Amino acid sequence: MTEIDANIDGLVPAWLTLPDIAEQFGVEVTRVRQLVKEGQLIAVRRGENRALHVPADFIQDDKVVKGLVGTLTLLKDDGFTDKEMLEWLFTPDESLPGTPAQALRENRGTEVKRRAQALAV
Repeated sequence: MTEIDANIDGLVPAWLTLPDIAEQFGVEVTRVRQLVKEGQLIAVRRGENRALHVPADFIQDDKVVKGLVGTLTLLKDDGFTDKEMLEWLFTPDESLPGTPAQALRENRGTEVKRRAQALAV
């Protein structure tokens, strides 16, 4: 869990709190916290009360977007911090097109992972 900065906050179009995600998944908030702890989701502190938030684009059809966990693992293995991962996932890439986060939501995870692997070189 990390503090959000204005640049990343501006890149991410929408956020969900952990209780919001728990309600969507039909689980306890502790289960969502576990997903964050395991690196399956990235949560940042933002807003007046500094509550934990997850980018809404990471959730689709009441579950974690397909391909996100593998992509986060690749980026973490490449030495990316949570902030750097969020910045990479939400920065538009004309060659995709769109952002890597959008590509994951559109089931184009193979291309996103290929690009994440190339960052290690």
